[in-house]
Parts: sequence; structure tokens; C-alpha cells
Amino acid sequence: MDVVSDAISAVRVGRPSSNRLRVSGRWCVRLAPYEGAGFHVVLGGACRLLPEEGGDPVDLGTGDVVLLPHGAGHVLAHGAAEPAEVRRAVPFEEVRDEDVRFPEDGPEVELLCGKYRLDRSRAHPLMAELPETVHLRNRVGAHPELRAAVDLLARELTGTHPGSALALPGLLDLLLIYVLRAWMTEAPTGVWPTALTDPATATALRALHTDPAAPWSNDLLAARAGVSRATLSRRFTTLVGRPPMAYLTWWRLTLAATRLRDSDVPLATVARETGYGSPYALSHAFSREFGTTPGRYREKARAGLPVLRAS
Repeated sequence: MDVVSDAISAVRVGRPSSNRLRVSGRWCVRLAPYEGAGFHVVLGGACRLLPEEGGDPVDLGTGDVVLLPHGAGHVLAHGAAEPAEVRRAVPFEEVRDEDVRFPEDGPEVELLCGKYRLDRSRAHPLMAELPETVHLRNRVGAHPELRAAVDLLARELTGTHPGSALALPGLLDLLLIYVLRAWMTEAPTGVWPTALTDPATATALRALHTDPAAPWSNDLLAARAGVSRATLSRRFTTLVGRPPMAYLTWWRLTLAATRLRDSDVPLATVARETGYGSPYALSHAFSREFGTTPGRYREKARAGLPVLRAS
């Protein structure tokens, strides 16, 4: 798997959810903070997004996509909303799945609003680097894959189609991938966009993610990247934030946590899949990283209880 796919897979829980919202007039809708990532696709009309924790308003037009990767609370409103209107914003739960007409007629706005469920206890640093709001405008010729996904979503929502129960979640998964791709294209100075375009670092990351259980060493990884050990260590550490072997250890334990939560496979199998020679070796490393044993981690995760974050 590639790094972006792994970063999403490590943090995703369950399937995305979505609701259409059609409003008109002088309207304001409040969305509470969420332990996940929120998104909006403007299917028609224009509106404004106002972050609740400060930050500049974001003007949205038809075809625009906005992702709130850290689940920040915010308000969606008509473009000229006054502060008093924003304070009286209607909770989203009271208006979703309905046509709501606020006082005063005005242009109609149609949005697809949704959420991705995320487990931040094992979030990849690529996801952590995302800004509070990722706004991708509908520009001619920009990000054709994203535009195609938005068009398909709009068509899927126009009526009842056979297979839509599977098609819609699949399209929402594609939407997240294409948003991340577009962000990396438009934010070339970010740490991870740079890391994934640096030849040596990107090659090393692909190797570690393709076969994390392999007996990697700095020398083997440098040979794979086609550079000296010192060069790889310097470039990898500068761009990724930790040396190659430290990153490998962190990623192996993140994969182990994912397997423990999402499957019933024995600890010995998890150890083998993540490059540890025995369940004891995995337990020792896991306890040092997460502050709890693999068995207790699995019990808490399955029960929906909070678990300690990885360092």
C-alpha cells in the first residue's frame, strides 16, 4: 500500500455518513465539533463557512469542496449573515434530510454534508498536518478526479438508483482520497507533500509501507533508495520528523493497534505481520508505546473506551 492509503486506513473507523441540505433565505446552521472529519460539497448555490474557533470565513460556490479534517465546529450560513444570526444558528440535526425554508425568500442552496469517523489515537502524521479547513474551489481544469467524484455524487443524489446504498459510501471514500491528493498538490511547502515527492524519502517510505514486516535496516533501506545511509538518514529525518528505523517502529505498532481493534487474529499472528519475532517482543514494544498491553488495548477499543495515544 502507498503512504496516503495507509494514513487513511490507519485512522478510519466504519463508513462515512452524509445528508443533503437544501435551504433558502437568511439561514444559518451550526455543526458541533466531531471526533472525525467533516466535509461539505456545494451542489448548487453559494454560502459561507464560519469556523467557531476563529479563522477567516470561507466563501463557497457551486462545485466547491471543503474538508474539516480535525472535526472543528463551524457554522454554514447565507453569504451576508450577521453576527446575531450566526449566534442563533439552528443545530444541523434539526434541519438535515429536510427542505427547510428560513424567514425571507432568497437563493436556494443545496449541499451534501457528511462525516468520516476517525480514531485519532493512531493518526498518521500526514493527517495531523492538515490545516483546520481544506477548501478546494471549483476551477476549470483543476483536479479532474475530484471534479468527477463531485459530479458522480451529485448524480447519485438526484433520485433512487439501484445499488446506491453501496455506491454513495464508495464515492465518499473516493472524495476523501481526492481531497488529500488535491491538498498535497496545492500545498507543496507542507512537510508531507515534500516528503512524498523527495525521491529518496518517498522510496524509503514506500518500501516500509509495502512490507513493514521485512527485516529492514538503515543500510538495506538506503540501498533501496539509491543513496548513502547518511544521506537517507538526514533527508528522511528532516522531512518525516524521525529517523527511518524510528518511523518503522512507530508504523509497525500503529498497524498492530489497527489489527487488534479490527480483527480477532491471535497476538502471534499480529506479531508476525508487523515484524516482531514473538508475541512477547510485540507486547513489550506495544506497552512501551501505548502504555498498555495489547490485550487490554483490544478490550478497550472493542468496548469503545478511550485508549492512550501513541507517542
